[in-house]
Amino acid sequence: MQRIAGLAALVSAAVLTLTACGSDDAEAKPPSAPAGVTVQAGSASSVHVMWDQADDRAGIRGYEVYRGRTKVKVVPAAQNMIDVSGLKPSTTYSFTVRARDADGTLSPPSGAKSVTTPAAVAEDKDAPARPAGLAGRSDGARAARLSWTKAPDGQGITSYDIYQGGSKIHSVGGDTGTARITRLRPGTHYSFTVTARDAADNSSPASRAVEITTPYGPGDDPDTAPIGFRATTHTADGAHYVDLSWLAPKTGTDVPSYQIYLDGKFATTLTWGDEAPRGRATYSVYVSKTAGETYRVKLRAKLPDGNWGKFSAERTVVTGGRS
Repeated sequence: MQRIAGLAALVSAAVLTLTACGSDDAEAKPPSAPAGVTVQAGSASSVHVMWDQADDRAGIRGYEVYRGRTKVKVVPAAQNMIDVSGLKPSTTYSFTVRARDADGTLSPPSGAKSVTTPAAVAEDKDAPARPAGLAGRSDGARAARLSWTKAPDGQGITSYDIYQGGSKIHSVGGDTGTARITRLRPGTHYSFTVTARDAADNSSPASRAVEITTPYGPGDDPDTAPIGFRATTHTADGAHYVDLSWLAPKTGTDVPSYQIYLDGKFATTLTWGDEAPRGRATYSVYVSKTAGETYRVKLRAKLPDGNWGKFSAERTVVTGGRS
């Protein structure tokens, strides 16, 4: 954290206004409670719990899922859903989720979500019919919408499970025939299938696959990255600085603001105080008084539509040495 704080202690430049990153006091606070928690009965003895995955910059290292006051599962930060089995039929349960950071500090619990498992059924080993009519389309650069023919009432379908390739990524109730899939990557090809599940936990064969390619969004177009980004170091009066230079992306207008990232984490926002420079922009940043420290630096531009563009190439520098 000292290095990020060092990056925020910027060398003054008359044309720049700086918005620095958070303080150590802010970093000491517990993580925010997970948002977007949903709970869906999968069968008479299982439920599916999902939540919104935290932004990579939040420093989350895992999640804990609770049934009432009982912790039932711990999952890594890359996972944002679990199936909880071994439950009783016709029973109401309440679930919450807590985030855990690198220091082991837990967030407050999310809002509690209740679900009632369906009634038990006579022994049944017959799988439901394969879902038909699966269709899909991209919904912006990072999401997709799927739809299929919902089974008629009375067929005992309790949930539909959505798969991306061979991995289950989502579940919805048996009374719906649509799903919105989020956290996709721009400009990426995906294959989705759907299976139906009944109260006895039998799953149907997978539907036919639907193929979707997400488009690039404004901030994902490679042409929005700063051009010719360079980073070197210099030393003055016992202090070490990182010297940045770049050309603005070709957005058709001036680029007034940039974000700098240090070692993969957001460090600070730079805003031109008067007008953006013509040609190559330069900027020097104080980082530390210690020689031999390694830093990885990159930046991205704020586009005319308000979105952040693609990152520049990442450069590595060593204080007291050459980049």
